[in-house]
Amino acid sequence: MKKHPIDAMSIAKIYPLYIQKVEKKGRTKEEVDQVIMWLTGYDEKGLMQQLEKEVSIEEFFASAPKMNPRASEIKGLICGIRVEDIEEPLMQKVRWLDKLVDELAKGKAMEKILR
Repeated sequence: MKKHPIDAMSIAKIYPLYIQKVEKKGRTKEEVDQVIMWLTGYDEKGLMQQLEKEVSIEEFFASAPKMNPRASEIKGLICGIRVEDIEEPLMQKVRWLDKLVDELAKGKAMEKILR
């Protein structure tokens, strides 16, 4: 399967963009961390280690302790694509995270974001 350029991108490069996006809308870094930890199963220490090591997106998701079993309930459009219709597993995980951060930035209640 052909790799997407984002697969090799470092999570440490994307993370600050997520923070920036939500802070513009009055949300916090801690809420972004909560969303990431809910999706991937990382604890705070594990998430920070992955960021410090600047692992690729591919490695970040491959090393995730436990993807949340409710992640499949993440539905909707992100970048004009329905996340539930994405067939490539890694890209779907990336888009799940994008969708959660987008919902956070749009002011959705945390209880609804974390389904």
